[in-house]
Amino acid sequence: MATKTDNKHPIYTTSFASVYPHYVTKAEKKGRTKDEVDQIIRWLTGYSPKRLQTQLDKETDFETFFAKAPKMNPDRQLITGVVCGVRVEDIEEETMREIRYLDKLIDELAKGKAMEKILRSE
Repeated sequence: MATKTDNKHPIYTTSFASVYPHYVTKAEKKGRTKDEVDQIIRWLTGYSPKRLQTQLDKETDFETFFAKAPKMNPDRQLITGVVCGVRVEDIEEETMREIRYLDKLIDELAKGKAMEKILRSE
C-alpha cells in the first residue's frame, strides 16, 4: 500500500513528548490526572508504562509513536465525533486518524466523561 510521504502534516514529525504535557495540562485544568492521560494513551496504543516513558524520553515523533505502538486497541473504531472540525471516523489517512482518536479521548477526559466510557468498556 502506498503511503503519502509528500506534503505530510507537520504533526507527523512533531515529537510526541512535546505535545504530551499539553494533554496533561488540559486534563489537569479540568480536575483530571496525568495517570488518567497515561491510562488513555496505554489503552489506545498498548504501550506499557515503561515503554511509554521510553518513547517520551526518546522524543519519538507522532508518526513513529503510532507506527511502533505495541497493539493498537481494536475498540478505537468505536471512537466517533468531531476534533478540529473533522469527524474522526471520516479521516482516511491512518496515522492522522490515530492522532485524532487520541485528541478525542483527551477531549472526553477534559469534559468529565467517566473513564469506563472513554475507554469504551461499557
